Amino acid sequence: MELKKYIRSIKDYPKKGILFRDITTLIKSPEAFKYVNDQIVKISKKIEFDKVSAIESRGFVFASTVSYILNKPFILLRKKNKLPAETHSVDFKLEYGEATIEVHKDSISKGEKILVIDDLIATGGTAEAAAKLIEISGGKVAGFIFVINLFDLPGEKLLKEKGYITESLVEFPGH
Repeated sequence: MELKKYIRSIKDYPKKGILFRDITTLIKSPEAFKYVNDQIVKISKKIEFDKVSAIESRGFVFASTVSYILNKPFILLRKKNKLPAETHSVDFKLEYGEATIEVHKDSISKGEKILVIDDLIATGGTAEAAAKLIEISGGKVAGFIFVINLFDLPGEKLLKEKGYITESLVEFPGH
């Protein structure tokens, strides 16, 4: 399937100079959505992991399917102040600002292998923060799966240099 035709590109969103890759057009197509989920599950089966996690919020769309189909626990990596119990937190820089992500302290046990799923890898700041969050929680990153890789931005390279497995389904330029 030619996934690129299902992903809308929006100039200057959320700020001038950003070319946003919008997956809402992909997930509204039952055929494209099914194809993407099937591909992510197929890749997931090749990775040894204990739990699946996703980065808020678009990662939730795909990771929940993997959790359901592979019968694995699902961990939410959420924006600051969205989780009600005690959390671990990591601050990081985005291409267009700063943010914090958190995970419940009781979500990850020592040594558990956690698969991270998100819609897109760009500069790698969010993915790197997710890895740090998993590691300070006592877990190990089993790998990353992204729907989209912005190949001319440093995210995928950053993760691979740190020794993480990374997979993606489709590539776009970031600008």
